[in-house]
Amino acid sequence: MISKNAMITICGRPNVGKSTLTNRLVGEKIAIVSNKPQTTRNRITAVVEHGETQFVFMDTPGFHKPRTRLGDYMVGVVRTSVADVDAVLLLVEPVAKLGPQEEELLKSFRESGVNAILCINKIDSVEPSSLLEVIALYAAAYDFKAVIPISAKTGEGVEELLCELEKFAQEGPALFPEGMITDQPEKQVVAELIREKLLTCLDREVPHGTAVEITKFSERDASDGEPVIDVEATIYCEKTSHKGIIIGKNGAMLKKIGALARHDIEEFMGTRVFLQTWVKVKENWRDSQAQLRNFGFRD
Repeated sequence: MISKNAMITICGRPNVGKSTLTNRLVGEKIAIVSNKPQTTRNRITAVVEHGETQFVFMDTPGFHKPRTRLGDYMVGVVRTSVADVDAVLLLVEPVAKLGPQEEELLKSFRESGVNAILCINKIDSVEPSSLLEVIALYAAAYDFKAVIPISAKTGEGVEELLCELEKFAQEGPALFPEGMITDQPEKQVVAELIREKLLTCLDREVPHGTAVEITKFSERDASDGEPVIDVEATIYCEKTSHKGIIIGKNGAMLKKIGALARHDIEEFMGTRVFLQTWVKVKENWRDSQAQLRNFGFRD
């Protein structure tokens, strides 16, 4: 029976493992993951029940120096997400170095007076003794309520993290219905899964200039009586040359992206999926306020 709740923001520089941790906490894939920076563009809400506590985790975009209006939006999401929550997790790599991103985030912690926990990720990749220098560096920079070493990849330390976070829970009812794991609409998750495959399959700047719009999302019964979800998706890119790269020779790249995406969509939806994709050009959409609103990036 849920009797407590806690709102927790997960923040940090790009590629420290925020979305991997979010998926680990939920036990399902709701946030896309890649080795490219700025993979997460919007705040993703994850709902996790642990004992009598319902946690609402907010996975935020990687904090970076923006170069486009989309980048400005992403940084704005992070800044607003570290205020008015019960606690903030600063996720960092096991490296004894404070970068400008961490400095800016720590500054926002001081201004808001938020409860902050230092979460050192990727401990499976280093010797335990090397963590001491990292802990000392961050402890000198901010008065963290706790320091929890974890591996979002293997799950090591995640249970200890949840137990620590329970200290910040407030008495109150569940904020989301039982069994709900995210507030993202299914169409949004499907669009993000397709974008993840663009990030996986494409190089350099091409995938960062893409956006995905779901134009059809409907369920029907197949000839064998089993349900099938029909999905039609339009992939937008910023240049005609990028469109050719996404489609590939004889459509090979687009077919590969579609096949990989369909596999993950079927796993997420729990049913068969028929996926059709198209590619269109919208030049410099990342710097167009109107286009950003069309793609759902609103204040």
